[in-house]
Amino acid sequence: MSDFIPQPSCADPEDKNRLNIAAARQRIADLITPLAGWQRCPIRDALDRVLAEDIISPLNVPAHNNSAMDGYAIQSSDITAEPFSLKQVGIAFAGQPFQGEVDSGECIRIMTGAVVPKQCDTIIMQEQVEVNDDNITIHSQPPKGEHVRYIGEDLKQGEIVLSSGRRIVPSDLGLIASLGIAEVNVSRRLRVAFFSTGDELKSIGESLQAGQIYDSNRYTLFGMLKRLDVDVLDMGVIPDQKAPLRQALLDASQQADVIITSGGVSVGDADYVKEMLAELGQVDFWKIAMRPGRPLAFGQIDNALFFGLPGNPVSVMVTFYQFVTPALRQLMGEAQPEATTIQVTCTDTIRKRPGRFEYQRGILYIDQNGQTKVKTTGGQGSGILSSMSNANCFILLDEQCDGLPANSQVNVQPFSGLI
Repeated sequence: MSDFIPQPSCADPEDKNRLNIAAARQRIADLITPLAGWQRCPIRDALDRVLAEDIISPLNVPAHNNSAMDGYAIQSSDITAEPFSLKQVGIAFAGQPFQGEVDSGECIRIMTGAVVPKQCDTIIMQEQVEVNDDNITIHSQPPKGEHVRYIGEDLKQGEIVLSSGRRIVPSDLGLIASLGIAEVNVSRRLRVAFFSTGDELKSIGESLQAGQIYDSNRYTLFGMLKRLDVDVLDMGVIPDQKAPLRQALLDASQQADVIITSGGVSVGDADYVKEMLAELGQVDFWKIAMRPGRPLAFGQIDNALFFGLPGNPVSVMVTFYQFVTPALRQLMGEAQPEATTIQVTCTDTIRKRPGRFEYQRGILYIDQNGQTKVKTTGGQGSGILSSMSNANCFILLDEQCDGLPANSQVNVQPFSGLI
């Protein structure tokens, strides 16, 4: 009788030595210290950068009480039983305040955004006013303060407007500009080096021989990294040979804050990444209880963090979104909200075995009744890169799930919430 004992593999539904996703994320987070470096830049160059310090409002916004409507500024004490009449004594435009006094029984014509005279506290919309030469008649009893925007209503002087760790979005640029601030302090950009490993991989432009394929992982990695606004160093394809691999890792560790590789983290005879990392750094190899993307390596080479991702194209993207993205954002000092998940009806039958968390690729859509639903992209193999291109979300299936019939409720994670 043979003494052969099968070893754990990615085909097994369960693995006693596995890590669940939450534990893996926590181990990574525990080893990361945000970068201390920062730089000052004009606000137009600050889009997608991470704030390195709080932005404090130097002034009140609005700076004065102003009108929210075109109409007439009045004193609420003049409001009597309707109708009532007032004398118009002037006009105020945005940027051109009325310079006189408004006495009892008087009003001024006022435009949207114009300063409300200190004697006035209420705005009557022009559509609600009957005009007769210099007199107006009002046929209603407006509440005190109607259509007035008060000083500091939006922002108060000394208030924190945007907090350190915020990734700046377009609306933030306008908000910062409204305060008269021309430059902000942002965290310096991360430097990320990445390369693929494998003798079968060829770069675009090279001829393919039997058994060879074009390397796609470097292009998906490039795209995902650029969306995080980091400086990227594409080191190409490194063959499955110890000397070139060792040199590539050394070069990357001297130039980058983070190193990312794809391939070479399994147990194949030609997978030398593990051996090189044991020599050059401190790296753990994990089996994650997930599909796709079971093997993952994480650690440090010199002062650079290292992520060894699987070689299959979909596995690269799933592990990048679920582990690398949060880590890079933490390294940049970015405050991170939880990724958005929503519950919707899945119109397809889902096939799955219990034992591992699965990220199946899905397409969120609006049906003819206006209901948000999801369907799968079809084949869910980790080498089917078109499934990621066609998808706009992950369908999240927990470890206990043993498949689902059509029209079941599922949790989905839109791709738009992962960047």
